[in-house]
Amino acid sequence: MRGVFVTGTGTEVGKTVVAAAIARSAAASGRRVAAFKPAVSGLSDLYGAPADHELLRSAAGSEQSDDQIAPYRYRPALSPHVAAELEGEAIDPGRLLSAAHAAGDGADLLVCEGVGGFLVPLAGDYLVRDLAVDLGLPIVIAASPRLGTINHTLLTLESVRAAGLAVVSVVLTPWPDWPRELERGNRDTIAGLGSVPVNILPRLDLSRPDGWPRLDLGEPPAPQRAHLRAA
Repeated sequence: MRGVFVTGTGTEVGKTVVAAAIARSAAASGRRVAAFKPAVSGLSDLYGAPADHELLRSAAGSEQSDDQIAPYRYRPALSPHVAAELEGEAIDPGRLLSAAHAAGDGADLLVCEGVGGFLVPLAGDYLVRDLAVDLGLPIVIAASPRLGTINHTLLTLESVRAAGLAVVSVVLTPWPDWPRELERGNRDTIAGLGSVPVNILPRLDLSRPDGWPRLDLGEPPAPQRAHLRAA
């Protein structure tokens, strides 16, 4: 299963946009792309905007069903384990792994998007990190270019690497049309201190995927099993 796992430095930092841009770029190059997200929350707050799984499906040009892309979906905008509890259920890690592998079966690339940040709980002490480790996919980190992103991004890099996973790139979004010294300095500092490629992605018109710029991060390495699983 070839693919990437998109995580973020927190919530509302552009994970879905980055994942969608990767999926769109791969699909535009003729690859069969599948999407997966373990859980979607906040469906009651969309106000006409596409849900995360809907945007991923559109970007990938996929015919997957809602359940195939996002097996757990909740109305309140809460951490998945809390949203699940409010609806009287629990997220099953085994179901997540089976669904992710099923989504990637037959695809040239699986684009998996996490939920919130890297250490967000999915079920009990099973975190987004643990799903990423179990899948063994290389990581793309979505981050904001604004003030504070250096600390948040380097902490996320440290956590991902401590889990034994490879980092393909950090993607700063939305990158302004006229970046200031702040944004340029953040980009260069993260690249230098984090020893990681840093890409940029402008604000996208989500209704016009044909007009999105390419976000081609190269051929991701093969999935791996982490040598160290964080406690």
